[in-house]
Amino acid sequence: QTPLKKTNALIAQMGITFLNAYVPSALCCPSRASILTGKYPHNHHVVNNTLEGNCSSKLWQKIQEPYTFPALLKTMCGYQTFFAGKYLNEYGAEDAGGVGHVPPGWSFWYALEKNSKYYNYTLSVNGKARRHGENYSVDYLTDVLANMSLDFLEYKSNFEPFFMMISTPAPHSPWTAAPQYTKSFQNVSAPRNSNFNIHGKNKHWLIRQAKTPMTNSSIQFLDDAYRKRWQTLLSVDDLIEKLVKKLELNGELDNTYIFYTSDNGYHTGQFSLPIDKRQLYEFDIKVPLLVRGPGIKPNQTNKMLVANIDLGPTILDIAGYDLNKTQMDGMSLLPLLRGDKNVTWRSDFLVEYQGEGYNGSDPTCPGLGPGVTHCFPDCVCEDSYNNTYACVRTLSASWDLQYCEFDDREVFVEVYNLTADPHQINNIAKTIDQEILEKMNYRLMMLQSCSGATCRTPGVFDPGYRFDPRLMFSNHGVRARRFSAQSL
Repeated sequence: QTPLKKTNALIAQMGITFLNAYVPSALCCPSRASILTGKYPHNHHVVNNTLEGNCSSKLWQKIQEPYTFPALLKTMCGYQTFFAGKYLNEYGAEDAGGVGHVPPGWSFWYALEKNSKYYNYTLSVNGKARRHGENYSVDYLTDVLANMSLDFLEYKSNFEPFFMMISTPAPHSPWTAAPQYTKSFQNVSAPRNSNFNIHGKNKHWLIRQAKTPMTNSSIQFLDDAYRKRWQTLLSVDDLIEKLVKKLELNGELDNTYIFYTSDNGYHTGQFSLPIDKRQLYEFDIKVPLLVRGPGIKPNQTNKMLVANIDLGPTILDIAGYDLNKTQMDGMSLLPLLRGDKNVTWRSDFLVEYQGEGYNGSDPTCPGLGPGVTHCFPDCVCEDSYNNTYACVRTLSASWDLQYCEFDDREVFVEVYNLTADPHQINNIAKTIDQEILEKMNYRLMMLQSCSGATCRTPGVFDPGYRFDPRLMFSNHGVRARRFSAQSL
């Protein structure tokens, strides 16, 4: 059972499904910035969903926006470009130019002011504010985005290639389904994997504070959220069907690449965390990635380790742009899409997150003291200012590992062997071979300071990897890596 039956038939079955697609930061704004720039968060400096965290700030607009892949597509490759939907969470903020700001690189701009909504929102239509109310037939955002996209395909120039980015807020909260879908999936509840509703022992303190077992009200809350998310996706499924049909009608389907992905995963009850993202585990950093298009054989799967920083380089590569001219950290997926046989590919990538928290205590949970935020039912808090970590996620022929370090008082380390423990229940930091720990720690330091080509150097388990233990200037095994306070 899936809410995306048509998407699956029209994209996955007609193309390729990447089984190991990830985001370097499991939060909307840093992740969207990574898609647009092809860079890790430490290089685009968007660290969370706030203006202070560089989300759609004046600094982002000045330093990063002119070099996003859509800007290069439009100015360097002669593409007509179309954007519709949620851009960055703080887009349209008064302090950052309001909805009058249209980022460079977009010929047609229909962007949602601020964060996800389904009704009662404002769109920036090429820099002019347009208010929408709550009448389903004219205001339901997913359908509005579908109609704008179809209009673009109808009226665009046929003399220039085109690029469209359609960014539906669904299935983001507030999970408002279209009226015809509010009764769907009545029997669906969140998956009950082996890490569902168990205590996160041997995990960092934010996970350990979750109440286990969860109360019935928390379980009902997360099951309800899961069901509503599926319901909102039925409208996304309709949007994809309409677009594919329109491309087919225009005779453009066979020479158009279609990518389907998301900005982060989501948890519903794993380790007794009711609902959110921002964590380092698979359920938050793993995303779908489906691609169909010219030269892609149908019904394929690919196990290579790919990340959202690869989307920009891939699309520029398709457009014929020289990737050496960019400062992007990612790699073009084009050889994988075409099924080239002798591709050398990465065996690891970086996951990094800088926690968000208030100076005061959360008003809903004063007992927890200052610094925590996003506290859901029963005062289980999903984030805090020192929920700051970096990980190397490794996938090679011999190893399927994740190594993480926290920048907190404990300098907490988490290591998982996903071959033996796919649900990341057992932290093996204390028992894993010390040499592997040191190599992972060293690789993490390298990736945290990488930029461009140095982000694509061989990982620990690649034949070309070089490890110089003299660079480990520690006398107590794994060195505590101080995270640089993001110098914005």
